[in-house]
Formats: sequence, C-alpha cells, structure tokens
Amino acid sequence: MGDTATTSQSQSNPLARKLNKILETRLDNDKEMLDALEALSQFFGENSLRSRRNLRGDIEHRSLTINEEFAVAFKEVKEQLDGIHEDVRAMSECCQDMTSRLKVAKEQTHDLINQTTKLQAESQLLQMKAEVADAFLSKFQLQPAEMKVLRGSHNTSMTEVGTYTHTHTQVLRGSHNTTMTEYKLNRGAECRLLTGDSLEVSPLLCQAMTALQDRPVLFRYSLDEYGTARRTAAVRGFIDALTRGGASGTPRPIEMHSHDPLRYVGDMLAWLHQATASEKEYLQAVLKMVPDDCVEEPMTEVLGHITEGVCRPFKVRVEHVLVAEPGPVILYKLANLLNFYHHTIGSILQGSASLLATTDDMHQLSKKLFMNSLNCHASKLMEKVELPPADLGPTAALTQTMALLREILSSYDSSVVPLDARRTDFTEVLSCVVDPLLQMCAMSASQLNPADMATYMVNCLYMMKTTLSLFEFTDQRLEMLSAQVDAHLDTLVNEQASFTLSHVGLAHMYSVVQQHQPREGPLSAVHGLDRNSIKTAMKHFDAFLASPDDLVLPQCKFLLSATLRDVVDKRSMDVIRQVYEQLYEAVTDSANKYEDPNDIMQRTPQQIRQLLS
Repeated sequence: MGDTATTSQSQSNPLARKLNKILETRLDNDKEMLDALEALSQFFGENSLRSRRNLRGDIEHRSLTINEEFAVAFKEVKEQLDGIHEDVRAMSECCQDMTSRLKVAKEQTHDLINQTTKLQAESQLLQMKAEVADAFLSKFQLQPAEMKVLRGSHNTSMTEVGTYTHTHTQVLRGSHNTTMTEYKLNRGAECRLLTGDSLEVSPLLCQAMTALQDRPVLFRYSLDEYGTARRTAAVRGFIDALTRGGASGTPRPIEMHSHDPLRYVGDMLAWLHQATASEKEYLQAVLKMVPDDCVEEPMTEVLGHITEGVCRPFKVRVEHVLVAEPGPVILYKLANLLNFYHHTIGSILQGSASLLATTDDMHQLSKKLFMNSLNCHASKLMEKVELPPADLGPTAALTQTMALLREILSSYDSSVVPLDARRTDFTEVLSCVVDPLLQMCAMSASQLNPADMATYMVNCLYMMKTTLSLFEFTDQRLEMLSAQVDAHLDTLVNEQASFTLSHVGLAHMYSVVQQHQPREGPLSAVHGLDRNSIKTAMKHFDAFLASPDDLVLPQCKFLLSATLRDVVDKRSMDVIRQVYEQLYEAVTDSANKYEDPNDIMQRTPQQIRQLLS
C-alpha cells in the first residue's frame, strides 16, 4: 500500500514525471540529441554555474558569428554574380544591335536580290528559247536546194514533192500517216478564217475534223484555233451590239438604253444568251461527223473559251449600273434577271464557264446591294420614328415601306429558281423589312395609353398581314403577326368591357364580388352592393342592352378591319355576359341574404346571352 501511494504521488508530481522521462530516455537512439551534445562539447568547457547560466548567450553569439561569416561569403558570391550579369547584359545589347543592323541591311538588299534572281531566271529562259529556236530553224527551215525541190520544176514529179513534204512534216507532227488535209488544218488556215458574224461550215472542214479525231494533239490544236477565232468574233459582235446596233440601224445600240437599268442589262443578257446558243450550234455543226463520246468535253471547254471574251465588258457595264444605286426595287429586279439568265445560259454552257461565273458574281453583287439598300431603309425608319396619327392608323413610313415590299415581292420571277432558293430569298427580305417595322411601331406606340396602343398596333399589324398574305413563303410571318394581333385585341377587348361595365356601374360591383370572402358576411350588407344600388345598376344595364352601340370605345371605331371590329365587339360582349352571370349567381345565392333576388336581377343569364349575341 505504501509503494502504491508513493508511485501515485510521483505520477502526480510534474517534476517527478519529467525526471522519470529523462532517466528513461535512451540517448543511443536520439541522433539529434547526440549531434547537439557533440556540438556543445566543442565550445562548452567548464561545467560551472556561470557557464550554464551563460550557455544560451554563448549559443546565440556563436549562431550570430556563423551567420555573419555566411553573410560575408554570400556577399562575395553576389558581387561575382552581379559582375556576370553585367557581362551578359552587355553581350545581349551587343547581339541586339548586331541583329538590328543585319535586319536593316537585309531590308535594303532584299529588292536588289529579288531583281537579280528574276533577271537570272529570265536570262536562263531566254537562253533556252534561243537554243530551241536555233535548233528548230536548223531542222525545219528550208535551204535553197530544199526550196527548189519543194517548189518543183518541169523535171520534178508531184510524187517527189509529196514524198519530200511528207518526210519532213511527219517529224514535226509526230505521226507517220498525216495527210495533206491534216497538215493544212493543223496550220489553222481554215479555222483562223472563221471570224465572221454568221458562220457557214464547209463540208471540207467537217471532214477534216473527222479525220483528226484519231490525232488528239492536232484535233485539240484545231479546236483551240477555232475557239480563238470565234472568241474574237463574239467580242466584236458584242461591242458592235453595244455601240453600233444592227447593220441597218435595227436593232438600235444597246447603250442607248443605259438610262433604263432593267432594259440595259436585260438586252445585254439576251444578246449573250442568243450568242451562246448560236456558238453552240456552230460548234455542233463543225463536229457533227465526230462521235459524241469524243467531243463532249472539248466542246464544253471551247464554248467556255469563246464566251470568256465578253465577260469583261459585260461585267464592267453591269457593275456601273449597280453602283449607281438605282433603288431597292430595281436592284431586286436586276438580281432576279441575272439569276434567271444564269440558269438559262447554264443549260447551254456546262461546267465552270467564265460567263456563268460572271453572271453569278453579278447576281450575288446585285443581291448584296439590294440587301444593303433595305438595311439602310430600315435604319432610316429607326432613326426618325413617326408619332401615330390622330386616327391611330398606320404611319406614312409604314405605308410606304409596305408598298415597297409589295412591289419587291411582286417582281420576283420564280420560273427557274429552285424552291429552297426562293424560300431563302423571301425569308431574308422579310427579316430585313418586317422586323424593323415591328420595332418602329412599338417605339411609336410606347407613349400611348393601352386602348390607343392596342388600336394602333392592330392597324399596323393588320396592314403588314394583308400585304404578306398575297405572297408565298410567308406562313411563319403571318402566324407571328396573327399572334401579336390577338394579343393586342385581348387588350382592346378588356378595355371595351371595362369601359362598358364602368358606365353601367357594374365594374365596382364585380370587383367587390371577386374579392369577397364568405366569412366577411353576406354581400347584401356590403356598401355598394345593397339592393337599391344593384337595381339602379341594372336599370343602366338595361339601357345598354337597348342600345349597345352607344358605349363603344372611340378607339374601336378606328380599327381598319371591320372583321376585327366585330371580333372586339363579340369578345367584349362575352366578357360582359360572364360578369353578369357571376353577379347573378351572387345575388341569387341565399347566403348573401338578398330579398326577392329575381326582382333585383330580372333577366336570366340565358336571356342576356341571347340579347348580346
């Protein structure tokens, strides 16, 4: 018991616990303690009371000394690093300076190097051409003796001349079976003469082209000569049609109608269409004896080459017309005209002919300018918003814009345009016009009271709807406009019903009935809903039933559509009938304690429905 008490006492004594902990510590396993003791042994000499008291100060002093030595050593390192940094910075500045100087030198000599390289390439090309020309002349230029043999004499037979010519020309053509007709056609003598406005195809030319079908190189060369000759004729004919007109003055020069954009561009397109069809007929006549499988692709390329010459003068004149800003209607008609002839000429010219690309470019340009013109018109509408007129009808800006839209959509020619393209065009036009108009109407009506706003918006939307209903691809827009008309009609119906109920004295009664709770007591005890008040209101209501037109809102009379006026009248009467039914049910309800309710509400809801129908 005594040992246990002693042990318990020692455990509760902090100093005893600390001593036990120190005594139980094994220094062999505490590396940090051993390192600390070893470091302490280096400067701790005498183990005296004074030494132990100054131990902390000695340790701090020693630590300070070590830090000072480290700071001195690190200062030397820093000074050396600063010196290295200065050297590197100086080297960097030197490199940048050298780079800048090299860049300037390169820019100064760039043009000279390019010019020198170009001249060297041209010199090499000219030298090669000179060598080829010398070799060609030495091989194929006739010497006097050869000319004598070729021209023949009285002693030279035609067989000898033919043999000599055949021997020397077969090397040039790369063929051993070239006839004299092929040789003549290869030189382009026949094809170069086909530059007249009207072409007569000789049987000899057809036979020659047929003979050449087995010689692809000569056949293609002959077609190229033909295409070049006809291209010259087409360009000359187009310029003459523009400036001189017909031979006898009929038709007149196309440029005399340059003041009329539609006729001017239309006459040019009509001439191009006729010329393209004629050139295709000429070429088919030339190649009529050649199998179809051999001429389809060359014919397409030759026709494209022939008509390519008129692209530039046609494009310049159409661009001049388009940039003159003839107005959105003219631009839209020009776009449709160009689109029509693009598809029409496309049925003659196949592939990627330059004339087709030019007409398509002009169509896209006219369409772009048309859309820009519509956007400018819409921007002007938003810049200066007109106030609604006194009769709450559409403003002059809206009327003019809808007339413009009607004229634009009426001029659309859908004869050759695909369905998807037509739908896309109409969608773009409607988005560009209708959306700004709706914003303009909303801004114009923003300061009006609800009844005036509803009437004004219904009139504006009604005009848009009647205009769009005349054209195709407007179903989505018509649905949107109809929804907005219905929304504004609802407002007008509520205003009409409120106006009527207020004048007959039922508006306040209906509001009280709607808000009344049964726990508040019977309605007959509520101020304003007593028997006499209701009977007085019913007298006014009977007067309204006798002459309903006397209580029509002035705004309803301004509605442009008689159908919409009837809709407002019918729907407002339905609202009034519903209000009367609820009042009738409230008065005839025994819980509201009205005496002789049938005397107060003498007409049943069914009678009111018949009277207001």
